[in-house]
Amino acid sequence: MVRLKDIAGRAGVSVMTVSKALRDARDVSAATKARIRQIAEAMGYVPDTAARGLRTNTTKLFGVVISSITNPVFARMVSAIEENAFENGYEIVLMHSLNEPAREERCFRRLLSRRVDGLFISPAYRLESESRIYQTLAARGTPTLLLGHPAAFCQGFPFVTTDDLVASYQATQHLLKLGHRRIAFLTGTMTAPWATERFEGYRRALREVGLDVDEKLVFPAGSNFEDGAKAATQLLNEGCKATAIQAVNDLVAAGCADTLLKQGLKIPSDISLIGFGNVLIAEHYRVPLTTMRQAKFRLGAAAVEMMLKLIRGDRPDSRRIPAELIVRESTAAPGG
Repeated sequence: MVRLKDIAGRAGVSVMTVSKALRDARDVSAATKARIRQIAEAMGYVPDTAARGLRTNTTKLFGVVISSITNPVFARMVSAIEENAFENGYEIVLMHSLNEPAREERCFRRLLSRRVDGLFISPAYRLESESRIYQTLAARGTPTLLLGHPAAFCQGFPFVTTDDLVASYQATQHLLKLGHRRIAFLTGTMTAPWATERFEGYRRALREVGLDVDEKLVFPAGSNFEDGAKAATQLLNEGCKATAIQAVNDLVAAGCADTLLKQGLKIPSDISLIGFGNVLIAEHYRVPLTTMRQAKFRLGAAAVEMMLKLIRGDRPDSRRIPAELIVRESTAAPGG
């Protein structure tokens, strides 16, 4: 194993100078730093991060807890977090809560035991107004950033999220401007703030043109492909005569579209369909889906920027990043 003493002997400087150079200390010249780093690399030196952590009381680790990396929204966001963390000298430890509060707590405790410098959390939403583990995080003062909306049990932490209410409002506006008035809505899990906000955006857009929400046009749909297929079956069986459907996310929209097409309906000539998220399936589905594009990479990059401020002792403002309407082949005027 190559030691600092070995590098110092090769470079003809003191061990302290080598240590400072590798730590990028200000009182070592740029030329000396470059020469020492070149020698260290040539000798195959690998720093002992555990020992460094004991000296500096940092680990250069971030914990990231999400529901599952199979969720296409998180794949891009976590990629941005990892890339930006890496550029700032940090590594990430990724764990999955599977949207289960008990498992989420176990993830937090394991990451805290590893002394991570900060936590990025996509909360496992629940109805309870309080959570012991979130109270523990607040009491410990561990820098914590929410990837998503705060709820009653996780208030007080800064967050970064899509501006879901405005984006959903814009999605409904798009259908209204095409001439649709009977717009069905496939809802998400209403314990999740993002799903609540998307439904509220739909409601506000309807009210703006003098329409009330027709409960016969609202169908529970969860969050995945199978949920969308089931909701579409219910919609068809109940004969609600919708001319357009707004889905809470793209997976639900794709599942819905699959059922509609199997039943012989044509999209958009028989019925229009709009999703939310702009995940890969939206662009490459049999009928490319109109959707709201979430700035997933921007969300991850903003999250790291905010985390670095938290670590410095600052209090960053929470951020809502706008989405963008992407018009494809699944929406058109009624009958067109």
